[in-house]
Amino acid sequence: MKKTNDPREPRSGKVQGEGDYEAARRYDQSAREFAESGKVKPAADQSAPRDEREAQDLERAEEIGKSRSKGEDPQVKR
Repeated sequence: MKKTNDPREPRSGKVQGEGDYEAARRYDQSAREFAESGKVKPAADQSAPRDEREAQDLERAEEIGKSRSKGEDPQVKR
């Protein structure tokens, strides 16, 4: 049988869903590599609002999202 990396195929013997340890390791490794690559600042600059209207739209969207939350986690300090 041919082995593939198709994420739709079930993997026998592995925990899936919230406990997919292999996927968590791959994500952690990718995130670490990206953080160390020096590409974070250019990516953040590229995603910044292009004009005042877009900035206002983003602020409005954030307020809508926050209106549905239970508030900031007290453990998070800004």
